[in-house]
Amino acid sequence: MSFWDHLEEFRWTIIHIIIAVVVLSILGFIIIPHIFDSVILAPRNSDFVTYKFLDKASQFIPFLPDFSAESFNVKMLNINMTTQFMTYISTSFAFGVLCTIPYILYEIWKFISPALYENEAKGVKQAFGFGGFMFIVGCLVGYFIVFPLIFRFLITFELSESIDNMISLDSYMSNFYTLILIMGLVFELPLVFWLLSSLGLIYRSFFRTYRRHAVVGSLLAAALITPSGDPFSLIVVTLPIYALWEISAFVVKKDPPEEEEENLPAIFE
Repeated sequence: MSFWDHLEEFRWTIIHIIIAVVVLSILGFIIIPHIFDSVILAPRNSDFVTYKFLDKASQFIPFLPDFSAESFNVKMLNINMTTQFMTYISTSFAFGVLCTIPYILYEIWKFISPALYENEAKGVKQAFGFGGFMFIVGCLVGYFIVFPLIFRFLITFELSESIDNMISLDSYMSNFYTLILIMGLVFELPLVFWLLSSLGLIYRSFFRTYRRHAVVGSLLAAALITPSGDPFSLIVVTLPIYALWEISAFVVKKDPPEEEEENLPAIFE
């Protein structure tokens, strides 16, 4: 196709994505009022599934934080007249975008696949599918683990007993979106390393060489994400981050044959 034909094809790809986002955002507009309390605001109550699980686990694991407070129930405060409506709109749109991600990846794949060789097309198709899956996994980790732990620590932290913690709706939603999006993007690291490996910039030996650095880096990243600093929170957040490093080592290319041949004498020595 000519340049203008490619441009026309790209235009229709964008139009299809926008239509899908709009349709699913409308669906989100319909169902969000029914799931807002039970899903989005669920971490503010002590009966949230993560808190209940950790409360039961604390009977067997001594160093777990205390999640047994049945009275933990955070009230939302709205100080802006338009906040609730704008939150309704933004949450519906976020729902539409999140649910459209598989279709967005499919449309992008359909646009670029004619320009690829058969072996390239197979690899890119697998990468798009893997990337979409890992993004969803990252968002789930953010929702069920990272956000609840950070939220509960910050809302129960007291600098002084004379200060009452009250959280506004826009503050809650801002942190909710940010942390879940960050975890979704962090879980794209294997895809980023795969792309770098496809360009010949990184090979499997890189991960063997810097494995100890990755452990320390994962601990530091977990310490930044979880301000509580207790051992359990650090371990819970560190493990999936480090697991991404090992998954990345699995998906990248092996070292070129010439490097392996150069290493043979050293091995037999």
